Amino acid sequence: MLAYEISQLDVSVQRLGTVLVPDGNPKEADGVLNPAIARTRKNTLLMYPRCVAEGNISRIGLVRGRDDERPRFERLGYALEPSAPYERRPHPGYGCEDPRVTFVPALDLYVMTYTAFGPDGPRIAVAVSHDAMEWQRVGKLMFSRPGMHIGDDKDAAFFPEPVRSPAGVLSLAFYHRPMLHLSAVDGRAAIPLIEKMPFHDRESIRLGYIPLEPVLKDRSKLLEVAESVLVMSPDAHWGSLKLGAGTPPVRIDEGWMSLFHAVDVLDHHGAKPKFRYSAGIMIHDGERPQVLRYRSPEPVLTPETDDEKRGIVDNVVFPTGIDPRPDLGERVFDVYYGMADQKIGAARLTLGESSASRERAESAA
Repeated sequence: MLAYEISQLDVSVQRLGTVLVPDGNPKEADGVLNPAIARTRKNTLLMYPRCVAEGNISRIGLVRGRDDERPRFERLGYALEPSAPYERRPHPGYGCEDPRVTFVPALDLYVMTYTAFGPDGPRIAVAVSHDAMEWQRVGKLMFSRPGMHIGDDKDAAFFPEPVRSPAGVLSLAFYHRPMLHLSAVDGRAAIPLIEKMPFHDRESIRLGYIPLEPVLKDRSKLLEVAESVLVMSPDAHWGSLKLGAGTPPVRIDEGWMSLFHAVDVLDHHGAKPKFRYSAGIMIHDGERPQVLRYRSPEPVLTPETDDEKRGIVDNVVFPTGIDPRPDLGERVFDVYYGMADQKIGAARLTLGESSASRERAESAA
């Protein structure tokens, strides 16, 4: 394990249970999972689940929530259905997958990233909204600078505030995870090959940067990625096979916090490999997000319940949405996650008091 600046973080997690399941609609026949979460300008809670029809055809739903002790939701329709050329292909297995939503005040827009699965395979696409209800596509992210990865990519989520890139440019930062082609072709045969790779060559979390000033003048510039840097790779302790971003980051005293997912191999000797998807916390430096200050030494959420252990893909906890709950406490967050690629669960994450909070309390005393 690498030594991080923050060596300890007091974390407690309370499961809130399963909050959304397929309702019998054919468009949800193969699951509702991996939701984005946002609050409207009037503070209404919205969920954007990936709704999977037979043949692995995905849409992004639009679901309204109520702030009860245990979240409850009602379906309103769809935020995005596959219609763009980069979201459709003639054979099954296409659509709009695994969204994340961030409100970006500098743009006065909600920004949605999602995996557009079309003729070229999985690519990161972007849509924007003024009200979090009606969405307009912007297009696919472009990694055209020399040395950048061009190919399968996913698990993108924007930071809510502009930051300085490694080159010093005020930019909109986002997570992404370039994929290894071999892992997409044959999971079982790929495992021994991946396990021989150095950890930094396995599927890892990167930060991309899009200069802010051009975007303020022309929204289409939101697609032009100028920099991309490696932030966190698998390691031998847990999440050794691959890892990727989960929720969009939120600001806390220690920096930028988000939950990520990481994958371990349970068994790859049978006809079908068995994996475990777990969730952990990472914290970035508030000014230089490419600097990682903390990574969970152990998962904070692992598959334990029946809904998490058995489904379309067994043993999956996949965090994608986070909702700060200041009404319940300064460092309380509801985390929404896919359960075994079939249902959606929620958990309440509470962080212990930070050193900065203690210092403020002592100064006020």
